[in-house]
Amino acid sequence: MTVAPPLRTALIGFGLSGRDFHAPFIQADPRYSLDFIVTGSEERAARAHAAYPDTAVLASTAELFGRAGQLDLVLVCTPPASHIELAAAAIGHGLNVVVDKPFAATSAAAQELIGQARQAGVVLTVYQNRRWDADFLTLRELIGDGELGQVHLFESRFERWSPHGLRAWKSSAGIADGGGILFDLGSHLIDQALQLFGPVATVYGETARHIRAEESDADDDAFVSLLHESGVRSHLSANLVSALQLPRFHVLGSSAAYTKWGMDGQEAALAAGLLPTDPGYGVEPEEAWGKLGVPGNIRKVPAQQGAYPEFYRQLAAALAGDGPVPVDPADAVAVLRIIEEVHRQAG
Repeated sequence: MTVAPPLRTALIGFGLSGRDFHAPFIQADPRYSLDFIVTGSEERAARAHAAYPDTAVLASTAELFGRAGQLDLVLVCTPPASHIELAAAAIGHGLNVVVDKPFAATSAAAQELIGQARQAGVVLTVYQNRRWDADFLTLRELIGDGELGQVHLFESRFERWSPHGLRAWKSSAGIADGGGILFDLGSHLIDQALQLFGPVATVYGETARHIRAEESDADDDAFVSLLHESGVRSHLSANLVSALQLPRFHVLGSSAAYTKWGMDGQEAALAAGLLPTDPGYGVEPEEAWGKLGVPGNIRKVPAQQGAYPEFYRQLAAALAGDGPVPVDPADAVAVLRIIEEVHRQAG
């Protein structure tokens, strides 16, 4: 059997996303080679050199696209205001593209980019990695197996205690630039709800600013209520002001309820330097498992193994013509339209 050469890959941006959520998976997967990292920061360039000494570190995208013939795939891991411009440039050079979430600052721009990729005949997908959170995979299996019966209410939260706000570009980016917690964590919450329960019939939302700078219109607290066409109601919330937190998931069904506390452990593990190939990666300890049942009959549910590497496994298969992309960019457009409607209501 002939083994395909690795997909020659460039990473644009080496902040939290590029450093922790993309580079480790590319480096660990033999189907890819990490050929270039682009960052204009000297400090981040030094970190990239130290972590990936065999990878060329470039200071600009102009240098990168000057070497487009040496590439197959570009990962756009920069602030969202630059996603469309950089992805369009990569598409214009005939390169396949992964865009970090949020896909874009507007659904119209995202839809136009999809058309450009289709016309160029390249693959475009969006990095919605939390489809492979351990708790989400576990809940999806429970719903699929009918353990909850008919789901009535899906409560899903990303709550954090960050009373001084966010750092770097997130501290000042406004809504027009894809800033705020609804674009950031809300993109995950909405995507997960749509994956579980399908399209929505109605959207209601609220946003607030508690700790953001006065010159920014971006939110640090958001609540979204979705009535899905399936009849399920999703209540989604994200904020930076939760010194004490509510359950990550609380799901009510006709046969049982499921409650899960605490966040998936993959982000913390990656930040601590654990590699996707290390033993125990993505394994949830028993004390973190969720509970399922009714009064008098409640049991712990063993968690599925968290699987962020699955995104890049599926992408490699798609690029080889052996399956769909891991995330249809049209799904990300649907998420953006809901975010836009909530911002419209918040006025």
